[in-house]
Amino acid sequence: MSGGLGFALGAMVFFGLGDLIYKRAAMAGVKAHHFLMVQSWGFAAAVAVYAALTGTLRFVAGSAWGLLAGCFMFTGFYNFAKSLHDGSISINAPVFRLSFVLTAALAIALLGEPLTAWKAGGIGLALAAAWLLLGGNAGGKAKESASSLLRVTVATIAVGIGNFVYTLGLRGGATAASIILTQAAVVVSLATFFVWRTDRRIRPSGPVLSHAPRASLTLALAFVFMVEAMGRGQASVAVPIAQMGFVVTALLGFAFLGERFTARKGVGIVCALGALASLAWGSGLALT
Repeated sequence: MSGGLGFALGAMVFFGLGDLIYKRAAMAGVKAHHFLMVQSWGFAAAVAVYAALTGTLRFVAGSAWGLLAGCFMFTGFYNFAKSLHDGSISINAPVFRLSFVLTAALAIALLGEPLTAWKAGGIGLALAAAWLLLGGNAGGKAKESASSLLRVTVATIAVGIGNFVYTLGLRGGATAASIILTQAAVVVSLATFFVWRTDRRIRPSGPVLSHAPRASLTLALAFVFMVEAMGRGQASVAVPIAQMGFVVTALLGFAFLGERFTARKGVGIVCALGALASLAWGSGLALT
């Protein structure tokens, strides 16, 4: 399990950066289906480069789970991007990243991963951190639209299931590169077809080409790091750590989006740090 914690923490940082880029794109008026299409192109290319550099692109039966994961990830990330057009990133990002609760529950219930006191405490603190950060920003966004909340809920459930599917692929002998690249092929196909079906042409706009490539790289790194961490430890630990990128997003929101820092948000960040410590301490994931 060497290096698992380092991979999970790296995934957390890049997921947080990716969420911020999603919001920047939404603020620039980028259409969600255009953004996801171009992002999927770059994502697939970045993962292919990673696979070539590491020599880990070996397709086995377990790699086919990436096909199912791709369907869930397309549903999740499209709805998340759509939700940000009339929703707050400080609300929607924490809700979206709560997908780790579903992933952990499925891994514990269906795969027999143990529910230890450290793990339960860490997940509980992560939930508290999300609630504190979400509630701390809700006051200025009381009119958060019902459609935005519905979309982010659908996105959260879809990604939670998709992350669990990775575990099935890894247990079937797939490498991180093979299962993620298989997933990427599905997302590229679905996203490109969706744009053609909606617009009857494939012509990305300038704002899309400005934001989507950055999201491609950050999310490719995030997914690779998360799945590598899952391959070195338990999904019910690696995924909660990785999905706590909402803390990174919140901090960046304070710094770059002018969102107000409050005592409640400070307590939320402290809870997040406690969650990371609890999950890492009782996980068996080594940093090096």
